[in-house]
Amino acid sequence: MAHKLRVPDSIAVTIRALHPNLKQKIRAALELILAEPHSGKALRGEQAGLMTYRVSRFRIVYRIGRDRVVELVAVGPRESIYEETYRLVSKETVLKD
Repeated sequence: MAHKLRVPDSIAVTIRALHPNLKQKIRAALELILAEPHSGKALRGEQAGLMTYRVSRFRIVYRIGRDRVVELVAVGPRESIYEETYRLVSKETVLKD
């Protein structure tokens, strides 16, 4: 049974705006992640529970949820993605409390 992918609208918009070659690489990476979710690298510290997968100079940050769902958290250039991810995860934590 394959995993399902959950892509927030904001990430879908970001991916659509990328160069076609990069979009193709990200699509291939997402297929690989769905086939083997633990193929990415586990993040540590405040971002524990998240995984990252390298695509050229971009990173796909995701979490593996229950019921075989892979949820994208962020997609972006390596230079800024971890700061953005920290901001997004912090906002989620505040909203849950």
